[in-house]
Amino acid sequence: MVTPDLPHETVTLQTPPVAGAGVVLTDAALAFVASLERRFDSERRERLAARAERRHALGSHPQGTPLVDADDTRSIREARWQVASAPADLTDRRVEITGPTDRKMMINALNS
Repeated sequence: MVTPDLPHETVTLQTPPVAGAGVVLTDAALAFVASLERRFDSERRERLAARAERRHALGSHPQGTPLVDADDTRSIREARWQVASAPADLTDRRVEITGPTDRKMMINALNS
């Protein structure tokens, strides 16, 4: 664990050291993360708890809890519609998005 020495703040990184991490995880960047954590921690915890409750509700019933569609969007769901075709720029695939970064995946990306 690395605990940067920041004025008035402490951030603990719970990860093995990574070469060059200090280039990205500067004191300013860690101070920013600390400020986000202070500001949004309670809301983040509430949302994670709500997500866990919802996951439990969906998984604890034999067929899961049915999702309820809102009445005010029923006309959209039941209408006959379709989205526009993809633009030509998006159908011309010359770049392969790949991951994780290793030799084989890089070769596959370059071969695309």
